[in-house]
Amino acid sequence: MSPKLSLPKDLIRILLLEGISDTAAQTLHDAGYRSVTRMAKALDGEALHDALRGVHLLGIRSRTQMDAAAFAAADRLIAVGCFSVGTNQVDLQAAKDIGVPVFNAPFSNTRSVAELTMGEIVMLLRRIPGKSNAAHDGRWEKSAEGSREVRGKTLGIIGYGNIGSQLSVLAEAFGMRVIFHDVVPKLAHGNAAGNTPLPVLLAQSDVVTLHVPETPATENLMSADMIARMKPGAVLINNSRGTVVDLDALAQSLRDGHLGGASVDVFPEEPAKGNDIFRTPLQHLPNVILTPHIGGSTMEAQERIGEEVARKLVDWSDTGTTLGAVNFPEVALPARQAGTRFIHIHRNQPGVLASVNDIFRAASANVAAQYLQTDPQIGYVVVDAEGIEDAEVVQAALRDVPGTLRSRVLYDRG
Repeated sequence: MSPKLSLPKDLIRILLLEGISDTAAQTLHDAGYRSVTRMAKALDGEALHDALRGVHLLGIRSRTQMDAAAFAAADRLIAVGCFSVGTNQVDLQAAKDIGVPVFNAPFSNTRSVAELTMGEIVMLLRRIPGKSNAAHDGRWEKSAEGSREVRGKTLGIIGYGNIGSQLSVLAEAFGMRVIFHDVVPKLAHGNAAGNTPLPVLLAQSDVVTLHVPETPATENLMSADMIARMKPGAVLINNSRGTVVDLDALAQSLRDGHLGGASVDVFPEEPAKGNDIFRTPLQHLPNVILTPHIGGSTMEAQERIGEEVARKLVDWSDTGTTLGAVNFPEVALPARQAGTRFIHIHRNQPGVLASVNDIFRAASANVAAQYLQTDPQIGYVVVDAEGIEDAEVVQAALRDVPGTLRSRVLYDRG
């Protein structure tokens, strides 16, 4: 018997912005969702607010800014999927305050970023940017001066997470010596040397590459003082976050000849649109690679991201699973063959769970399964109940519980 749904899947409106991969649309379609609107560009201001009205599930990449005003305009929104690694484009607290989980794909582009970094290491040590530009200009700069092999050089990785550790393996395959620094003790891959103090890493490395999150602790991590501590002639690569390197100090170090090159993919201020003018102090400097935030922009990564985030949205809508949510307590229960599933999102305050259970007791229902998780601000409970005669009556009672943010019947299998 097909379950009764509080909202049939063909009535659940989904909006995918910014040219999200076909794999996302296919995953949603395969799960039974048909009302999917896709747009190739980002939206902002009133255009975004208008588009959000009546939308239940939203998919965005990095340009669409979901601030408190956008959430206020989204009158039916139940979840946001960030088809990206980060979630800086979303006001996570505003989403939490109205009971909307936010999902992302933190690991799907790991290989793409690691491969780009490895390619940049080769290009910078061989001083390819200048030679390529010269050839484009008709000049034939055939010289070995300043060009170095990767093999035998020391790579210093700051941030040994998923990307840093995978880069470590690739670099060793090229014959590099790998050392790394991380604020959390990490198991080294291969022959990499971990727990290296940052000043030692900077002094010893021929290449320094950053793979850290954006936090107050990492802001201007590579300051003028830290850059000055780097080995003379070394190169610096930042494919992590735009706020972790002092670009003015980096540009000065390159002009002074202390550093031998740099590659930067992320910037403190990036154009909101493709036709906006881009400016950085690193422009027109020799042996510098500048890329427009494309570290994870490969077809393979976008396909993986599309499938992963769409699956999380489906799992949330179908079963109430919040595994992978960045602003929400994580709960997962497999779908049951019988009974009615309710979800209840509430402020984390005393007495809510007791009130929820009193409602099921009053309905003479058997609670077959229940799972509660909380964080300091909100609580999330999933209840599987049997013997429910009128799910809407129970649902109405749940919505009246003091502290309730949202409540929903996911399915009713009798």
